[in-house]
Amino acid sequence: MNAEDAIAEAAAKYSNWGRWGAGDVLGTVNFIGPGERAAAARLVRRGVSFSLAQPFDMNGPQRGLRRRTNPVHTMLDTGLDAVHGDQGFPHGFGGADDVIAMPLQCSTQWDGLGHIFDHGRAWNGRPADRVVTSEGDQVTGIEHLAAPVAGRGVLLDVGRAIGGGELPDGFAITEEHLAATAGAHGVEIRRGDLVCVRTGRFARAKREGWGEYAGGPAPGLSFWSAGWLHRTEIAAIATDTWGFEVRPNEFDGAFQPLHQVVIPHLGLLVGEMWDLEALAADCAGDGVHEFFLTAAPLPVTGAVGSPVNPLAIK
Repeated sequence: MNAEDAIAEAAAKYSNWGRWGAGDVLGTVNFIGPGERAAAARLVRRGVSFSLAQPFDMNGPQRGLRRRTNPVHTMLDTGLDAVHGDQGFPHGFGGADDVIAMPLQCSTQWDGLGHIFDHGRAWNGRPADRVVTSEGDQVTGIEHLAAPVAGRGVLLDVGRAIGGGELPDGFAITEEHLAATAGAHGVEIRRGDLVCVRTGRFARAKREGWGEYAGGPAPGLSFWSAGWLHRTEIAAIATDTWGFEVRPNEFDGAFQPLHQVVIPHLGLLVGEMWDLEALAADCAGDGVHEFFLTAAPLPVTGAVGSPVNPLAIK
């Protein structure tokens, strides 16, 4: 089957259009309700927390693909200004201020529902040109997700369970791999879960340098995992790779075909470039692969993606 036919078939088979009404702006995050959140909070036993964010600095992974650059951090006021009396404040008062400039998808982030289209259609079947304009995402801006993205997190360490630590580039993670990993961890995937998939690709980047981490070959979700992503009714999925799905993609001439199905058709929240290393080591140590996860995007009005500092609490 060619890419065009496979995408069309999966889009029709796994579509959630209209599932939560014509005006929906949350997509699969609707699967997290107060009950799921309260149950997830009860998973906190030891009170240890793990940041799942990469550093946001100029030494980041980006190399210009899709015009993405690494964050540029600049000081507006410094201690030097204060010591030399250049700030103009009375009574010895001084301070520091700074600014950052960066693409919202340059490091650990969520892809919003307005990020990807299929044949000119955005999430819930809306015409893309009526959703995202020069003013931003007028319908499904990332600000709508500022409150609800908190619940039960599950780590599927496919790198350890299947690859002995790390998966090679081009390794396509199938439904069978995901199920086998969950079985090996003794964890059940439930409706509303925030699933984190560790491939080990970020660990290799930290060890060997960024190389082609941003946009190059990588392990990732197979296109054929779309059925699992739909059937499990998870709220979100995040990986330690640049693009979430396997690269090179599984069809000749295709670019991110799984994105083309799961974002505009499933309404799935997708996270990329998460640092799962410390969490994975802890999960391997205590055998517990579930935790409370809070991962609120910045409420940037009209944005189609957002940096995030996800916190896993066990």
